[in-house]
Amino acid sequence: MRIGAISDTHDRLEAVEVAIDFFNRQGVAAVLHAGDLVSAFVAPKFSKLQAKLHFVWGNNEGDREFTRVRFEEIGVVPLGDFAALELDGRRIALLHGAHGHIVDSLVESRLYDVVVRGHTHQAGIIAGKTLVVNPGEACGYLSGHRTVALIDLTELHAEIVEI
Repeated sequence: MRIGAISDTHDRLEAVEVAIDFFNRQGVAAVLHAGDLVSAFVAPKFSKLQAKLHFVWGNNEGDREFTRVRFEEIGVVPLGDFAALELDGRRIALLHGAHGHIVDSLVESRLYDVVVRGHTHQAGIIAGKTLVVNPGEACGYLSGHRTVALIDLTELHAEIVEI
C-alpha cells in the first residue's frame, strides 16, 4: 500500500491544490497530514482528495473548533495532537513533532513501524527499525521548496517529492 504524507501547509492554498492533485495522480490509499494546516480555509481544498485524509494539529493552528467543523463537513475528523494508526498492517505514529524528544521516544519505543512528523520544515527520511518521515513543508515558505512524501508500507520505504 502506498500512502502520502504532507505537513506545514500554512494556508498556502495553491500548494495544497498541487499536492492533492499529485496524490490523486499517484493513487495513494491515504494521506497523513502532520499539522500546521493553520486555518479552516484549507478544508474545502481537501474535499478533492480521493484518498482518506488523517490529520493532527500543529503548533500554529488557529481556530481549531471552526477548523474541526469545516473538516467534518467533508467527512474528516481531526485526530488531536497525536494519532496512532494502523494501515495495511503497519503501525504508524502521526504527530506534528514540535518536541524532538517525543519523536525520539516514539522511535526508540519500537512500537511503530513508521513515524510521520513535521514542524521543522526540513524534508527528511531516517531508515531503521522505525522509518521516520518528515515530508518537509508543502507551503515552501522557509526552504523555497514545496515537498511531500510517498511511503510504501509494504517495503517500508519513503521518498521525498518536490511538487
